[in-house]
Amino acid sequence: MSSFFTVPASQRKRKRSETTPANSKTRTPASSSARLRTERDESISGSDQDSEGKRDAGFFDTDDGSETSDDENETAAEKRLRLAERYLENIRNEVEEDGGFDAADIDRDLIAERLKEDVAETKGKIYRNIAEELDFTSAAHVVAKSGLQKAVTGCALRLPYAWTISKDLVVEKWEIVDPSLSSVHQTNPSTNITPRRTPKRLFWRKGNKNKKGDKDYLGHTGEIISIAVSDSGRFLATGDKHARLIIWDADTLTPRKLFTRHRDAVTALSFRRGTEQLFSGGADRAVLVWAAAESAYIETLHGHEDAVIGVAGGLEVNQETCVSVGSRDRSARLWKVVEENQLVFRSGTNTRQKGLDKLRKGRFGGKTDDENDINGDQQELEDIVYAEGSVDCVALLDAGLFVTGSDNGALSLWSVNRKKPLQTIPLAHGRDLPLPPEKMSASTDARTSAAAGPRLPRYITAIATVPYADLILTGSWDGWIRAWQVGSDKRSIEPMGTVGRIPTESIHGDHVGDGPSLIRGIVNGLCVQERGERGKDGLCIVAAVGKEPRLARWMSRKVPNSLYVFEVSKKASIGNSDGTTGAHN
Repeated sequence: MSSFFTVPASQRKRKRSETTPANSKTRTPASSSARLRTERDESISGSDQDSEGKRDAGFFDTDDGSETSDDENETAAEKRLRLAERYLENIRNEVEEDGGFDAADIDRDLIAERLKEDVAETKGKIYRNIAEELDFTSAAHVVAKSGLQKAVTGCALRLPYAWTISKDLVVEKWEIVDPSLSSVHQTNPSTNITPRRTPKRLFWRKGNKNKKGDKDYLGHTGEIISIAVSDSGRFLATGDKHARLIIWDADTLTPRKLFTRHRDAVTALSFRRGTEQLFSGGADRAVLVWAAAESAYIETLHGHEDAVIGVAGGLEVNQETCVSVGSRDRSARLWKVVEENQLVFRSGTNTRQKGLDKLRKGRFGGKTDDENDINGDQQELEDIVYAEGSVDCVALLDAGLFVTGSDNGALSLWSVNRKKPLQTIPLAHGRDLPLPPEKMSASTDARTSAAAGPRLPRYITAIATVPYADLILTGSWDGWIRAWQVGSDKRSIEPMGTVGRIPTESIHGDHVGDGPSLIRGIVNGLCVQERGERGKDGLCIVAAVGKEPRLARWMSRKVPNSLYVFEVSKKASIGNSDGTTGAHN
């Protein structure tokens, strides 16, 4: 079946008349203009050779310079039409490379769908609904133990590599195995050795705490607490508690430049999407802008009233923006660097749990929040209030929506057009068990009292999102990474369950901790990246798990520092990315 896209451009394009009206303002002969336009159409339609076997003249193949003259006579409408045809031709070539191009594919509007997505991304809006397509519960996972004594504090991901940092002043680079290449179900294995599935540590770099005052030393002298990698995978940035910011060559972990402009710890780092512009937040309450490629400082942004411990670079390539959270000033700020202004979003809401009955119904796809409650006191859920003391992490969904996580366990969805959150999910990761009397303090009769101790909310310690998609991932120390979906109205958050599940043979083992949890330790870093073109092969989620929180030592777990890698595939009943339906291969 023929269509607009299958007919050669030279046949469907309206030709200019061979004769020129007397009042025409054309600067070149009509015959020359028609000849050049015909040659151009043949070049765009993909013709490589003419009837005599010679190469057709294209846009840049003319020798007499008449092409420039013809472009000067081209109207704005004709220019738009020409550029649109070229753009459609490029898309058609991409579709052909992905597995064929025929009338049936055209009938399913593949090209039209691609155009809609490109326009939506240009406008900076969520246009991909992938949360319902992913099978989070069945996600496979592998664990790589770091072997460091002190806590792992963060991670960065750019497939097939991941980088981790720790309080041991160590930066590590890992190779993440592609699950399609490491399948243990090979029909004709070449050897009897099982293919490697766990991440492989390629190399590492360690700083020197005795070089604190040496400004010529290209290394870290304090605990490394922040990390980010550029989209290109060329540059890695790390920051430590001694106000040192280092730009590394991501491939070789060779330090390129040391910056000491921050006056206190560098607590947050993020690259702007698609660029090598870096944003850093520090305990000095400032957000600094850098150019990683030029190893240059650009600008300082002031406004926060407390330490900046979370920053997310903007998603739009043509706009220099970022969002930061200021810890105990309980605010998020959207910075517009070029316009030199900022939007302030005030949080500080108390999470009085009016909707905690949802927790009792098991809305997280697992145990309810009170299944392990020793006393089973349901009245406590209605009376207790968890005040928000600090906003700890932030991530962007699109140019107009972002999410934040707080120390009272609240997950909030924000819009740049509103100063208050669109929705707040209280106790997103539940609460800890009541403290036993022997661990309570400041109470002389605690051992003789029958009352249970307080129950602490689990902080949201890490957040990750997929740009321009409806998926949110959060981490804490409850042993699970939880998935959330942005509602179709772009004003609400809905739980999607936990990522991964505990193998049946491990539930009663002694290596899963005090209870049935998948992750042992505190999730100090969380990264996600899609596999395949536009995520057709699922997601890869990487979590940096340490024995202590990233910025403190008020909690400690007797667990090894680890790197968890989750591979989330698409559900079998969901249509594939090429518009077909059926099981995902």
